[in-house]
Amino acid sequence: MTTSPSAPSLPAAGPAGTAPADHGGLRIALRAPARGIPLEGAWHPRSRDLRREGADLVDHFPVEVGRVGRLLFSRPDWDAEPGVRSAHQIRAARGPVKVGSFPRDDTHLMVVKLSQDRALRLLVVPSDVDEERGRRILEQAASSDNTLSADELLALD
Repeated sequence: MTTSPSAPSLPAAGPAGTAPADHGGLRIALRAPARGIPLEGAWHPRSRDLRREGADLVDHFPVEVGRVGRLLFSRPDWDAEPGVRSAHQIRAARGPVKVGSFPRDDTHLMVVKLSQDRALRLLVVPSDVDEERGRRILEQAASSDNTLSADELLALD
C-alpha cells in the first residue's frame, strides 16, 4: 500500500519506487518538510528485521524525493540478535548504507538522511499493526495539518 503525499515535492512510492509485486510495495506516506512539524511522514515495515526492511526502504524509496544516504533508527522498533552489536551498515541492492541508532530511545522514529543533505523524520508503524490501522496512521502522519508526535499517532484508534 502506498499513500498519496500531501505535497507534490514528496511523492509516495510510485512505479519507480515500489517493491516487487510479491512483496506488496513499500508502505510509506510522505509530506513536504516544514518548520516546527514533528514528522514528515510514516513508514509501515512488514517485519522487525532492520537489515531486510531497511534495505527495502533504501531500494524502494521514492526516487523523486531523493537518494537515501543514511538511516538512524530507534532500537526498540527492531529485533536484535542476542550478543550481536546493533547494525552499522545494511546491504541494499544499490549498495551498502550506513545506519545508526538512538541509544536507549523508544521514539518509533526513523530518520532518513538524503543525499541532498536533508533529513526526514518518519514514524515507524510497528509491523504487527494491521493493514487498515496502518493505512490510517500513514495518512494522518503525512497529512498537511498533522501536528501529532509518533507516540500520539500510535495511540490513536
